[in-house]
Amino acid sequence: MSVIQTKDKILNKDRKTTAARSLIFLLCTLAFSAIASSDDPYLWLEDVEGEKALAWVTKKNDNSLSYLKGQTTYQGIYEDTLSILNDKDRIPYAGERAGYYYNFWRDENHVRGIYRRTTLDEYKKDNSQWETVLDIDALAEKEGENWVYKGMNCHYPKYERCLVSLSRGGADATVVREFDMNSKSFVKNGFYLPEAKSSVSWRDDNSVFVGTNFGENSLTDSGYPRVVKIWQRGEPLARATTLYEAEKTSVSAGAFSMYDNGKTHHMLYDGTSFYTRDMYLLKGDNKIRVPIPEDASLIGLYNNKFFVQLKSEWKDFAQAEVIYADIDDVAKEDITFTSFIKPSDTRSIEGLNFTKSAILVTVMEHVKDKLFRYQLAENGEWKIEQVDFPTTGTISVFNTDPERDSFFVNYADFLSPSTLYLVDGKTLSINKLKSAKAHFDADNFVTTQKFATSKDGTQVPYFIVHRKDIALNGKNPTLLYAYGGFEVSMQPFYSASVGKNWLEKGGVYVLANIRGGGEYGPRWHQAALKENRHKAFEDFEAVAEQLIADKVTSPKHLGIQGGSNGGLLVGAAFTRRPELYNAVICQVPLLDMKRFNQLLAGASWMGEYGNPDIPEEWAYIKTYSPYHNLSKDGVYPKVFFTTSTRDDRVHPGHARKMVAKMEDMGFDVLYFENTEGGHAGAANNEQRAMVSSLNYVYLLNRLK
Repeated sequence: MSVIQTKDKILNKDRKTTAARSLIFLLCTLAFSAIASSDDPYLWLEDVEGEKALAWVTKKNDNSLSYLKGQTTYQGIYEDTLSILNDKDRIPYAGERAGYYYNFWRDENHVRGIYRRTTLDEYKKDNSQWETVLDIDALAEKEGENWVYKGMNCHYPKYERCLVSLSRGGADATVVREFDMNSKSFVKNGFYLPEAKSSVSWRDDNSVFVGTNFGENSLTDSGYPRVVKIWQRGEPLARATTLYEAEKTSVSAGAFSMYDNGKTHHMLYDGTSFYTRDMYLLKGDNKIRVPIPEDASLIGLYNNKFFVQLKSEWKDFAQAEVIYADIDDVAKEDITFTSFIKPSDTRSIEGLNFTKSAILVTVMEHVKDKLFRYQLAENGEWKIEQVDFPTTGTISVFNTDPERDSFFVNYADFLSPSTLYLVDGKTLSINKLKSAKAHFDADNFVTTQKFATSKDGTQVPYFIVHRKDIALNGKNPTLLYAYGGFEVSMQPFYSASVGKNWLEKGGVYVLANIRGGGEYGPRWHQAALKENRHKAFEDFEAVAEQLIADKVTSPKHLGIQGGSNGGLLVGAAFTRRPELYNAVICQVPLLDMKRFNQLLAGASWMGEYGNPDIPEEWAYIKTYSPYHNLSKDGVYPKVFFTTSTRDDRVHPGHARKMVAKMEDMGFDVLYFENTEGGHAGAANNEQRAMVSSLNYVYLLNRLK
């Protein structure tokens, strides 16, 4: 099944007249004059690349970098972190396509990265030999562009032609160009899309499904494609045939192809909200509505059956149950669905992967993974076998293929470096392929899963990692991390950086599995939606209070960290309960929840938070909006805010305005805005190492 990706605008400078430039300048001036005259005196900071705003950013960056890089701990942490990121012994994860294994690789010699390939026999070796397919550093230098690699979409089953997505500075918006794998070069007069948040996927050898910025009214209110077209090779984009138009209030629309038993099935989707969609099967000129609930997820195809995971109860099926039906019966009014697997109170269904003769099912039991193989027996029943991996960490299945039974599995937990295995699909025997280097001595540490009781009595799991000889005296510097949104699960992971720069320096690391995430399936997520958002914050506070009650730490030594939705989480945390924390790292955050839906992709998240333009919904949103809950009489810790100028998903204005408001209230804060890097906050390993090191220096200064 194709991966649906959304990739925003290109200016045709040759066609701009002097008069047009003057008009645009005048309109911009009037717009920002109107902004400045509103109730919010900091709205001018939303002018992402405005001269005044960037001068403000430069000043804040200089102050923060001077302070943090001036600490004696900085250089050593930076060098250790960069060494970890550039480690040539790390696992080169590779995706299989037509007999080759492809990998994207960055190191000190390939700052932007190279896309390369090898064979399976070569990949199994300790020192694999690779063939470079596309050198992003060389391309950027040749074209004078700040290219950041964003992905390669290749046409099944030959995988000879690919659509390469390249971002300027790491933004979500990309330029898409057709690439030939045989010649290892871009296709002359091939498919090309200018910079936009596009949706493009292969339809056949000579056509693609495309949604992009076609001009006026072609984007949704969220800034994503609403018009889907079929674009034939050799034709200009302007002559592409319109297939579908979604409403502007939808999040996005697109089309893709699914492959099963030598057949190709074309699908169309209309994302009517962040969590709802209409799915259609394309048959000739007909669009056949797939008869499933709008909040259900289409997982994939196997032996002519399409598999669906429910998000709500439906017919006789339970919430989160996986069901299936025959793809040829989609148009029938009496289509029959059959149950495949059900969740439980402690178990959620993480994913399905399809091989030649089996379905691999990953489930999460109390936030730890188990892997099962399902095979259809002659009697029509499913034969189920567990694959023999540890059940205390995270299992990732990939490189599955409908033409073979073998597959790859990666396993990791907090103290076990990632290890990559090749599993024989017939015998389920497990063979280790590669293992990441251990950058710290895990024997000195222990991981425990515990539960805190939230305000409404809900048991909230969390993992805690610390030295075996920890003294429970309330003085341990402790970092608490969580996300709590969009049904994203926070699972055990191995971080050499956390181990080297935090655990070995006496720190305690805590990962909280608060509501809003997907750790217990859609019910766990839906429990903290919209008017119930406070449940996520209460869960987070319950974990913090438990750590203090257990004398693991105390408010003086407790720090919190979160990014994006997690940035909103920690923003709400320190404005709700500032007395609990002495350090806050707030990364690429949402903070102004009155205007989030008017900034960049923010409108797409109203399904998560609600619509602040509706008085009844703003009534509950304003109770936690960090920007609106600041008080000049508050006693806040010295917060460290980070964002990126090139983040075209979460607007940097959120962090900018929060900092400006806090400083005008007299609070001491730190701020760093990377001028590139997109929503990830960094575009290469040097930037990643720097931003990560700034965080650890800040935490050590505040908590140790």
